[in-house]
Amino acid sequence: MPSIDEDTWLSLRALATEAMARAYAPYSGYPVGAAALVDDGRAVSGCNVENAAFGVTLCAECGLVSELVRTGGGRLVAFTCVDRDGNVIVPCGRCRQLLWEHGGPTLAVRTPSGVHPMSDVLPEAFGPGHLAREA
Repeated sequence: MPSIDEDTWLSLRALATEAMARAYAPYSGYPVGAAALVDDGRAVSGCNVENAAFGVTLCAECGLVSELVRTGGGRLVAFTCVDRDGNVIVPCGRCRQLLWEHGGPTLAVRTPSGVHPMSDVLPEAFGPGHLAREA
């Protein structure tokens, strides 16, 4: 897991809070913002976008990964997300899988209990290696 200094975590939390302020959450009233550091030094963010058909609601992490891909790709190295009060929260199960795909086992994830590698946040994760085809 990469070593991320506290100033970087504070910057990511501020970016996540800014993203949360733009969330579209008229149904749950639970806006979420997410921010991450990319291996090339960029920061990306996203917010949740709800839908009346709840199954197609997009979590903040979905927007963040879309921004990652849209701005050139790369690997996520540090991630955090916040609720409407700016409190650090954990990603849902679907989003843990999404973060694994774009950050892998060493992605540093700030949670309410501290910073953990993605391998602890999503143990024994399914990943691209499981889909590799033998020649």
